Amino acid sequence: MATPAIRAVGLGKRYGKFHALRDLDLEVAPGEVVGYLGPNGAGKTTTIRLLLGFAHPTSGRAEIFGHDCQRRKTQAHRHLAYVPGEANLWPELTGAETLYLLGRVQGRVDAAYRGELVERFSLDPSKKVRAYSKGNRQKVLLIAALMSRPDLLVLDEPTSGLDPLMEQAFRLSVAEARDAGQSVFLSSHILSEVEALCDRVGILREGRLVEMGTLRQMRHLAELAVELTFDRPPPDLARVPGVTRVVVDGHRALLGVRGPIQPLLDALSGTNVQEFLSREPSLEELFLAHYGPDEVERDEGSPEQLTRQRALA
Repeated sequence: MATPAIRAVGLGKRYGKFHALRDLDLEVAPGEVVGYLGPNGAGKTTTIRLLLGFAHPTSGRAEIFGHDCQRRKTQAHRHLAYVPGEANLWPELTGAETLYLLGRVQGRVDAAYRGELVERFSLDPSKKVRAYSKGNRQKVLLIAALMSRPDLLVLDEPTSGLDPLMEQAFRLSVAEARDAGQSVFLSSHILSEVEALCDRVGILREGRLVEMGTLRQMRHLAELAVELTFDRPPPDLARVPGVTRVVVDGHRALLGVRGPIQPLLDALSGTNVQEFLSREPSLEELFLAHYGPDEVERDEGSPEQLTRQRALA
């Protein structure tokens, strides 16, 4: 059996009486892309700091490709590259000089791929870092991490400051990493990004990992949306087991369904259904179903901020 890229057993971190992370059991397989989600204060950044050896656990342990993140920190870091959400770089160096320096720190660079990434992310490496926008500084960190082709990419809000075109460049790069057998541990504000890239998704709540699985495995967290069209006013479906809501609009009925859909199909037997449309919940709907919109909005702000700003900090 292959050694997991990440393995955490009973990992916890406490600051005084406050539990930032509780009893985390987590494995990320080689070549797997895992999304790590939760509102502010849920424990995501604490997890990443523990994996990188920047903080000491109160309980449990974590490994990177079999190397203890605390006792064998140097060996663990040889397998990974880290991209934080804030790029603190040397303002007097050019982009090219910064990439060279970061490449020396990492110890290995695919020079041809570096050139491809510079072009893909539309970075002008001749400019000094002080002249870069926030997005361009973030590009430098992404290129530096990707060009080393590490076994594991640890990405904490990696597309902060990038425009939509550059987000697409990032998605392509992560897909290439996965195809090359690299593992990715991704904490992101952008739900569509996680939904598009990740093989599995974990949801944190108050320092605990409360859900972990593929999107398909997690569909039970939210209701299925069903739209029915009849040739006459719809029958009463509100009492059907699993139906959580019914909205009737003329000959149309919009339903929410949790659990097995067979009771609804049985209830529709003998009715004149002309059209039956269903849609599985998106990752955003799954997240809202788990936390509730009031809690997310209280933590993050307006619904418009949810998807692209700070929905899953």
